[in-house]
Amino acid sequence: MLYTLIVGMGTPLKPGILEVYPYNAQAGTQLRLKVKGYNSNYDQNETTAWLKIDSSYYIQSRFCASITYDVMTAVFDIPEYLPSKDSIVQVNLIVSNDEDKGSILPSAVFIKQNAIDSLKGLAPWSRSNTLEEVYTMEEFRFPYRNVIYETVRNTFYHVALWFAMFILLIISLVYNVGYLRSPSLELDTKAYAFTAVAILYGILGLITGSIWAKFAWGAFWTTDVKLNMTAVAMLIYFAYLVLRSSIPDLDRRAKLSAVYSIFAFFALIALVFIIPRMTDSLHPGNGGNPAFGGEDLDNTLRMVFYPSIIGFTLLGIWIASLKIRISNVADKLQSQE
Repeated sequence: MLYTLIVGMGTPLKPGILEVYPYNAQAGTQLRLKVKGYNSNYDQNETTAWLKIDSSYYIQSRFCASITYDVMTAVFDIPEYLPSKDSIVQVNLIVSNDEDKGSILPSAVFIKQNAIDSLKGLAPWSRSNTLEEVYTMEEFRFPYRNVIYETVRNTFYHVALWFAMFILLIISLVYNVGYLRSPSLELDTKAYAFTAVAILYGILGLITGSIWAKFAWGAFWTTDVKLNMTAVAMLIYFAYLVLRSSIPDLDRRAKLSAVYSIFAFFALIALVFIIPRMTDSLHPGNGGNPAFGGEDLDNTLRMVFYPSIIGFTLLGIWIASLKIRISNVADKLQSQE
């Protein structure tokens, strides 16, 4: 956890592009593009920019002039024809220099062409499959992601908490199944302890997720299906705590709790992983929104994300073991009275 805190919060982000203006251009004209960067050094010599169509075609800027260290102007001569059969074409912007290496803004500019002739459009545009090399930074930094920016670090907490929660719930599920096969109050105590810690992690996951949503989506909570289904799943587990506290008989409480906990676990799987995938969702991993792919997670993030999962899981197991020991001591003291 200490490693996650130090490396996760101390590693800077790679350079990125915050915004450009104007957002649209006309084929056959000169485009003077104002670019605002993030963690960028546009005042360095030899800053170059490219407008790139899909994975093959691009044009290079005539020149780039810095206004401040993170704001510059890039001038492009847009050819009359584009290598596309569409009247409006989205192009990516790539900016590179020796210090920043490079950054990319997908769909930065929309170019409109009045006459469409994709064959004539091939000549003015260069074709290369190696342009990605210009924005490859070897220095250890976290990736720059549009919209979320520095909050990408919340991956180590919000997402890791949910992963650890599911691991703890699986451990609890094993104990509950074990109790139903061979009833033992010790198994019930262990199952309850792991479930209680998992519920705590779930609450922390909702809090960190709401903070993240406020920054990325503009609201602490939305009508997004993933958020609502997660809230329903947590309410089901809150009912588990109410169930345990409402039954005084130990054996009856243990049996009902085991059955209900197994139901709650599979309900959680359906609510969190199945239902949201059946519709569109803002949340990554649903409705075509990627999760843990190249768009969300890279190797630098994984070097902190995976240890964070391990750390939260071990912390949860330790807390659960303390809760089990406290419960055992309380039972011994009660039996001695």
